[in-house]
Amino acid sequence: MKNITIIGTGYVGLVTGAGLSEFGNKVICADINNDKILNINAGNIPIYEPGLEEIVKRNVQNNRLFFSSNIASSIKNSEVVVIAVGTPQSDSGKADMQYIYSVVNAIKENLNGYKVICTKSTVPIGTGKKITDILKNNFKENSDFNYVSNPEFLREGSAVKDFLWPDRIIIGTSSLIAYEMMCDIYRPLYINKSPINHTSVETAEMIKYASNSFLALKISYINEIANLCELVGADVHDVASAMGKDGRISGKFLHPGPGFGGSCFPKDLESLSSISDEHGAQMDTLSAAITANKKQKKQMCNKLEKLVATGIKDKVITVLGLSFKANTDDIRESPSIDIIKYILSKGGHVRAYDPIANDAMSVLFPNISYFQNVYEAIDKAEALIVMTEWNEFRSLDLEKIKNIMIGKFILDTRNILNMKELSSLGFVYDNIGRLKI
Repeated sequence: MKNITIIGTGYVGLVTGAGLSEFGNKVICADINNDKILNINAGNIPIYEPGLEEIVKRNVQNNRLFFSSNIASSIKNSEVVVIAVGTPQSDSGKADMQYIYSVVNAIKENLNGYKVICTKSTVPIGTGKKITDILKNNFKENSDFNYVSNPEFLREGSAVKDFLWPDRIIIGTSSLIAYEMMCDIYRPLYINKSPINHTSVETAEMIKYASNSFLALKISYINEIANLCELVGADVHDVASAMGKDGRISGKFLHPGPGFGGSCFPKDLESLSSISDEHGAQMDTLSAAITANKKQKKQMCNKLEKLVATGIKDKVITVLGLSFKANTDDIRESPSIDIIKYILSKGGHVRAYDPIANDAMSVLFPNISYFQNVYEAIDKAEALIVMTEWNEFRSLDLEKIKNIMIGKFILDTRNILNMKELSSLGFVYDNIGRLKI
């Protein structure tokens, strides 16, 4: 068992803290936001993530997981300090590192004895060296540390599973002591035969960016293939299925849609593109993926405009799904934002429903209508758009929808509705890259 402090109680910090406590470690999740800590200690988890609340509750009850706003005390009472604060995209496209370095300075002021300083946050290549230099400057007596880059690969909506059953663990460090300590922390994963990759710090930092960017490239590629399928008379479902059977490609992330969003892919693409430009190694594929994703979101607006041929002005349009993907309440860079903005700009009226993300979207669009039931949201709508692949949308009662809608227009941006049934019921519909029935 190790005494671990996680600084940052956002998405990565909470999941990491809960997961490490589940492994038997004593974990403090620390944050400068006292109100947030008070809320968590009252049992209110600030993010929606399947399984997270149960793990938090269990480990709090077993005295393995704690939450504190006392950063100094948390650092001093730990053997391992994990940095898990955000690195949002700045106006220049680069990662905004102010929160990282604020934490590093706090660690520097409270070093006592030997500690492993570990970064979970996604940071530009070379950050580890900068952090090490800061910590070594005006070094305190009787203190020592080693640095580790330990990037996370958590998918929102399945983050708990991803943490407990990872594909791989990346430990980037030049210190054998730090490496062995991190291996000990992750020892329970040996049972799951999760491979541990020991790399340099810079390599670990690059692995995170390279992985996320590749997945974003894959999504953009299949979206463009889907758009081409529509023009040449092919079906992207069959194309992707056949492609995915090739072991060199695999079927993962070969699902066309309205464009990717979330906190990682858009930001990491821009950041890696910025890093490559700084080093004179411009990566055209990254720029192409960024452009293609913006184009895909605009394409959804064009599809809606074409589908509702009589115009969007004064039309009541229901948007199903507000989060950028299913099983999360995260709306950051969600394609739903773009489609809602478009509808409103054209003089349309929006009715919205999401199982989890209504409250989050209401901050951006307080004046549209939100509903707690999918059929109430659809009632008297003239057009319907499916934007997120929530499971409950896969089994919608289309006959009931036909009876409660005023119009007959449906845009399925996730290809989850039954085209045969849509056609038999007389809907005018569109989707992404599928042959229409």
